[in-house]
Amino acid sequence: MTELHHHETIGHYGPRSAAYVTSAVHAAGPDLDQIEGALAARFFPRVLDLGCGGGHVSYRAAPHVGAVVACDLTPQMIAAVERAAAERGLSNISGVVAAAEALPFPDGHFDAILCRFTAHHWADLHTGLAEARRVARTGALLVFIDTVAPDIRAADTHLQTIEYLRDPSHVRNYTQGELEAALVQAGFAIDTMTRRPLRMGFVEWIERTHGPTEKQAILRQLQREAGTDVRGRLMIEPDGSFVLEAATFMGAAQ
Repeated sequence: MTELHHHETIGHYGPRSAAYVTSAVHAAGPDLDQIEGALAARFFPRVLDLGCGGGHVSYRAAPHVGAVVACDLTPQMIAAVERAAAERGLSNISGVVAAAEALPFPDGHFDAILCRFTAHHWADLHTGLAEARRVARTGALLVFIDTVAPDIRAADTHLQTIEYLRDPSHVRNYTQGELEAALVQAGFAIDTMTRRPLRMGFVEWIERTHGPTEKQAILRQLQREAGTDVRGRLMIEPDGSFVLEAATFMGAAQ
């Protein structure tokens, strides 16, 4: 099942890799500022950007650290990140193609683990986090960021549905509690957690994945017909735009 999901994820994101390098919602935000501030506070020789996507964490990290490994399941994504890094003159970024659940690095190799907006795509959250802990040295910095499921069940169901229809590699937006418990179980101590709203403009959100017209129509209909509690919790706008919440966990490998 895991290998099938990986295959589907590569097939989905390969043709869309350039869109994630240029995506405005991925390229900026106070969470990236928080990452950069943590890295600038002291020197980190080796840093892992786990599930790097368009590479935005790597680009912000590179000026402050010894070396960054940008790791992602999708080969085309890694190629796009390496091109962008070269264009920006960031020679200390290298790319590695690998699944979060099977990292090709030795135990305790990294001084910081950075992971942003990727875990909801992993076939196995717990295995991916266990691998992250394995390749982190004891005391390594952890910054883990992901979108979280709403606390209203109807809104949770609605969000999971539209996310999966838009992107078949979506597995689940976990609750804040589920993510924190999984991080602790994997061997990370959490020092702080910050939640931030993340507005998703409907047109860009749809176009970034190049979904077929029929799926776009279904998604628009679901947004229009959402119940009052769902509309309120997700702040659904007339054009279908909505608000997610993202949680930033900061801590260290125990």
